[in-house]
Amino acid sequence: MLKAGVLGAGHLGKIHLKLLQQSEAYELVGFYDDSDAVAEAVVKEFGYTRFPSRAALIEACDIVDVVTPTTHHFDCAEEVIKAGKHLFIEKPITQTVEQAVAIRELAKKHGVRGQVGHVERFNPAFSAVKDFIDNPMFIEAHRLAEFNPRGTDVPVVLDLMIHDIDAILSVVKSKVKKVSASGVSVISDTPDIANARIEFENGCVANLTASRISMKKMRKARFFQKDAYISVDFLEKKCEIVRMKDAPEKADDFAMILQNAEGIKKQIYFDNPEVQDNNAILDELEAFAQSIQQDTTPVVSLAQGTEALRIAMKIIADL
Repeated sequence: MLKAGVLGAGHLGKIHLKLLQQSEAYELVGFYDDSDAVAEAVVKEFGYTRFPSRAALIEACDIVDVVTPTTHHFDCAEEVIKAGKHLFIEKPITQTVEQAVAIRELAKKHGVRGQVGHVERFNPAFSAVKDFIDNPMFIEAHRLAEFNPRGTDVPVVLDLMIHDIDAILSVVKSKVKKVSASGVSVISDTPDIANARIEFENGCVANLTASRISMKKMRKARFFQKDAYISVDFLEKKCEIVRMKDAPEKADDFAMILQNAEGIKKQIYFDNPEVQDNNAILDELEAFAQSIQQDTTPVVSLAQGTEALRIAMKIIADL
């Protein structure tokens, strides 16, 4: 078992602490939080060990889970890596692309592994269909949330849209050619609703919308590719694959057949892959432990976390 500690014991930090304690891959050694009030409340409620300083926690660990506000990510990650410890860091990886690149290079220099917490990669609905997504040419994603003051210190692109940016970059095997965006600040000082268009060198286009001022929640993505349409509902954990194949000469009476202007007939097939229920945060943490033990590249590497941030910052710059 790898000895793990958590930096940051806020809302998400408490979830990570609970899951690390449950996990058979880790031995939870404790946590550190700058706030005495927060730390004391966590100790009182859950009984986790509170360390007196960041350095003391890092020293006691094999891996450190950074769940602090993004403003502290770089300083924490730098200290963790320089101490020779493995790093799990929540998304977005850092505040700036320059910081992210520095963290990536530092990890390489010190020979430690790093994974970024893009949890939707472990969403069971996405996991069920990702191997069927093959050269998509048009992608549409909507991530809508009701207003919550927590998270409004950053633009909605870094708060919400970055989840879809990372998921899309993981399935489109092409470089980004162009980014354009528009957004509106309604309640916060930074945009609360944004739309972005990402164009790839291979011709694929992704259209993303994110809002944190919606009346209802939605987290959906649709992938269109030759002879197939794939939908993923990240919130309801459902997915569907609609395929089109050349229609047989004698089709079943209940078959759905389409015929184009040239007379070519296609049959539509519906498939709902089985979605395995899981805890995505636990899965991402345990996948990181596995990558360390098996000396493999983490599922969401520091390089991928950096690229997601780079595209997000391009979108923000165009808002």
